[in-house]
Amino acid sequence: MQIKRTGIVLSPNSKRVVLRPFVPFPEERKLRIIARVSTLPEGEVDRLIAQVLEEFHGRHQRPRDFLLARFERVREYLITDAPLSENRRLLIGAYFTQEYAVESAALFNPSIVWHPDQSDLPEGSRRFVLSLRATGEGHLSSITFRSGVIDARCTISVDKPTRFATPPDAVPDSWYQKALFIRKLNELGLAGVFTNHVMARLEEEFSLEQLNTALQLTMRENRTRHHEFAVIFEGITTLAKSNYEIAYLPETKLSERLIFPFSPSETAGIEDARFVRFQEDDGDVRYYATYSAYNGRVVLPQLLETVDFHRFRMHTLNGPAIANKGFALFPRRIDGRYVMLSRQDGENLFLMDSDNLYFWHAERVVVKPTFPWEYVQVGNCGSPIETEAGWLVLSHGVGPMRKYCIGAFMLDLDDPTRVVARLRAPLVTPDENEREGYVPNVVYSCGAVVHNGVLILPYAMSDYASTFATVGVDELIAAMEPA
Repeated sequence: MQIKRTGIVLSPNSKRVVLRPFVPFPEERKLRIIARVSTLPEGEVDRLIAQVLEEFHGRHQRPRDFLLARFERVREYLITDAPLSENRRLLIGAYFTQEYAVESAALFNPSIVWHPDQSDLPEGSRRFVLSLRATGEGHLSSITFRSGVIDARCTISVDKPTRFATPPDAVPDSWYQKALFIRKLNELGLAGVFTNHVMARLEEEFSLEQLNTALQLTMRENRTRHHEFAVIFEGITTLAKSNYEIAYLPETKLSERLIFPFSPSETAGIEDARFVRFQEDDGDVRYYATYSAYNGRVVLPQLLETVDFHRFRMHTLNGPAIANKGFALFPRRIDGRYVMLSRQDGENLFLMDSDNLYFWHAERVVVKPTFPWEYVQVGNCGSPIETEAGWLVLSHGVGPMRKYCIGAFMLDLDDPTRVVARLRAPLVTPDENEREGYVPNVVYSCGAVVHNGVLILPYAMSDYASTFATVGVDELIAAMEPA
């Protein structure tokens, strides 16, 4: 069996920049910066902001809106309520703004799913969405997208991205279900008197603003126990902000949409999204992605949900089986239950099932490191793919010199705890063109698709750039040994 490398390479592009807040510390510096700008005569303000807007023209969408929003975030440091001209507000906002090159360091760990829009294509062709982990300064990771088409002969073409990268707007009125929120609080060990009082103030559905009001009122009523309840207060707030919703303007192109770290659990990055096109028993289709939220100390598994790649909802995953990283959801229920692969101990591959998409309690080992190229650890390379022969799972294995390879195995369609076949040798090993990069000797994928009997496998090369390979599904299955 021989995989075919396509020669397509998606490399990081340092020209794709996004506007981000610039927050100087300590707090006194903000006061001093604003004070200095406040001393400028209006003519000098007009000249400086014109220079800024000219210098950064064409690099961002709606830059004036961003600068004005940044001014509003630092307005509290003004020493007077006297009205300011728009140009002075823009200039103050510019002093608290910076550019960030979202993919200057790496563009890797791709995941591919079929696009929700399959209109206006030649017969036998399908449009896809490719998600990638984009990493920039400080190794801060986010999710970026590309689109493309695979034709009837399985030739892959990737649409050229625009030069813009645009973060979404947070949906201001995200609502929470009280019963589900309480269950999550219990899982986190945040139940108790303070939590009960907060929840008693809320309806069966509530907004973040209503939750904040309930928290503040309950804290005021318990001033004498402020120190005791402060940790619980923070925990409830973090949970709420980790379950949020974002949206892009309708005219934003797919390649411009950037899912940037937003919640407290994501401050150090969003990593390795594994997308899956999920179909419910009633035919309803939506897209999910499991990803790792990292705050610099702890990795927390999260779940992303969308139907159109314009609006996304982020959820926490809960339960004793939610640990480590590398979760991959099956594309449909099995016997009425959700099923997911995971890597609980960082070494073996586990299978989990649940009647609730957000709570997972039981897991069992299905695959252990068996062959020398995977003796260090084995994990998945994305969601299982349903075939007539069984669930095709792409795996990754780590061997000598911490070299990552991609393998494959097959699970029984009706009983996915049972391995029915497995590749003895890797499907993809890093060749001489793929072994140099941010992390050498690594090939890695977060999800593949099958088109016209061919496995379309996007994968990362040494945590730097991404490419594609193809192989016939029948040929791949024939190369597996029965388990």
